[in-house]
Amino acid sequence: MDARATATIADDARRFFKDRILPRHRDWLAATASGTATADVVEPLRAEAREAGLWNLGVADLPADAPGRGLTNCDFAPIAELLGRLPWASAVFNCHAPDLPNMVMLNALVTPEQRAAWLDPLLAGHASSAFAMSEPDVASSDATNIATTIQRDGDDYVIDGRKWYITGAARPDLDFHIVMGVTDPGAERTARHSMVLVPADAPGITVLRELRFMGWQDHPAPIAEVVFDAVHVPRANLLGEEGRGFEGAQVRLGPARLHHALRCIGLAEVLLHLMKLRVAERRTFGASVAERDSVQQWIAEARIDIEVSRTFLHAAADALDRQGFKASWRAISMAKVHVPRVLQAIADRALQLFGAAGGSDDHIIHHAFVYARMFRIADGPDEVHLRQIFRSETMPEGQLADSPYVARRVEVPEQPRSNEAKTTTQREGVDVFQA
Repeated sequence: MDARATATIADDARRFFKDRILPRHRDWLAATASGTATADVVEPLRAEAREAGLWNLGVADLPADAPGRGLTNCDFAPIAELLGRLPWASAVFNCHAPDLPNMVMLNALVTPEQRAAWLDPLLAGHASSAFAMSEPDVASSDATNIATTIQRDGDDYVIDGRKWYITGAARPDLDFHIVMGVTDPGAERTARHSMVLVPADAPGITVLRELRFMGWQDHPAPIAEVVFDAVHVPRANLLGEEGRGFEGAQVRLGPARLHHALRCIGLAEVLLHLMKLRVAERRTFGASVAERDSVQQWIAEARIDIEVSRTFLHAAADALDRQGFKASWRAISMAKVHVPRVLQAIADRALQLFGAAGGSDDHIIHHAFVYARMFRIADGPDEVHLRQIFRSETMPEGQLADSPYVARRVEVPEQPRSNEAKTTTQREGVDVFQA
């Protein structure tokens, strides 16, 4: 797709967001506050977006016969950021988590039969999915700890285990899980696990509870703790190859982390917009809040952080497009660590400016803060990414003193030593020892 065509799509997306999505946000908020379904707000817009060709934009290698227009990660980046301004906007374009990264992974791994049964309904917007990986009883920051078992039983796999913080798993209309589990406990650490496709209504699946994070509820894709108790699926539901679950999941990780980070930038722009409105309207101690030096610095620093992060992310998206995930993981990991920290810092300043109102459901500030804090744990905690980034650093050879960037050490000349005994001389009341 040429640059003019992608620019047209981006312009269309901006107009659709401004004219069709944003005016319905208060209706969506009212629906979530009252506990009623948000589908009355979202579904008509999804139909409009699909009709307008604003559909499946985040699947870079979209099949030619699939609905929508897949863009490269670079071309999708400004749209992902735009849609990230509202918690539910990405779903209007069928570009929402977890379905979008799941579609990317399925597109790379499914058989023709699996595509018809599992991928095509997602691409059409007629199904929903969850990626069941994290577990409560092991340190999931090291994904090789995952203990859910996937054992062969004739022509079936039998799945046993407990998963939690599974995005979208509490949706009443969930269609299927992609489950990661151990198929060969005796293999090497990264070759023990596989992925299988599991219908959400399969016997033996129990949704124990819907989960919140720091009191925040994910309304578009409610999070759940799920138990798989002797769940049988056909062996034809194996996704990719047995024992290569982690390798297959890498296809998903790059775009997932990138899209989350881009949504963070969209949220940061909303917070900055709200902060500027707030400080222009409020007065404290006889002066406008906008006149306070500290407030001016917060807003200026937020702008700098957003622009730096955006540049960072677009470079990571370009690397992912040109080199694939294996070669671009470092850029994506650095962005994944950096951007949520930026959003959390901006959200913290916004909370300070808004006071108690900033923590209420009237504003998106607390959502942004918790989203940023959660993202510093989800998709690999900061510490794991920092460890890998450090390990990728090339360590210089030689010693510090030999570096051309360091001044030569001044050698202390050897002083001739006398055999005479030291004597003490009184000088201005101080003992001075001389050789």
